[in-house]
Amino acid sequence: MSTPVKVAVIYYSSTGFSAEIAKEIGEAAQKAGAEVRLLKVAELAPEAAIASNEAWAAHAAASAGIPVATPADVEWADAVIFGSPTRFGNVSSQLKQFIDMLGGLWAQGKLANKVYSGFTSATTAHGGLESTLLALYNSIHHFGGLIVSPGYTDPGVKFVDGNPYGTSHVSAQGENPIGEATRNSARHQAERVVQIAATLKAGFAA
Repeated sequence: MSTPVKVAVIYYSSTGFSAEIAKEIGEAAQKAGAEVRLLKVAELAPEAAIASNEAWAAHAAASAGIPVATPADVEWADAVIFGSPTRFGNVSSQLKQFIDMLGGLWAQGKLANKVYSGFTSATTAHGGLESTLLALYNSIHHFGGLIVSPGYTDPGVKFVDGNPYGTSHVSAQGENPIGEATRNSARHQAERVVQIAATLKAGFAA
């Protein structure tokens, strides 16, 4: 593509699963020709809560160098891929706060006509994976954004992953590392987002 698609991968992760998916998506989008910003949202939990969970504390330390997302990153992007662990079938409060901070851009119409997609993780197989992504996409409708979900556009990947709404992973209390099914889903989702965003960008420029 002559002008690369700009993709912001914006996520929250407590113990690292969403962060690992975000990294996979970012790398795949970059390989597909996009300019990528990999960004975390600000942590809201108190230090005592983080310190009480060994995995959470370890990930907080390991991810300290990841830049924190700002509304300007969303304005910059042609496509935004949001990620969050599921929290009672919904997105985490950390990601929701970031989305709620986008009201100024929304009021100016600067969130509209961008591509959006999402990914998530949960402890159990029926722990709210699909409802978390659907809840995330409610905000995109208000943005006037264009949701690009993977669907079953690659049956060899998506009938294994099983989630047409976006990449998802079951962590099993941290006992289930991210495997090839999740990675393949993340790569496919990233490639699809870049492809559709590039087509839209070229069309708007014509």
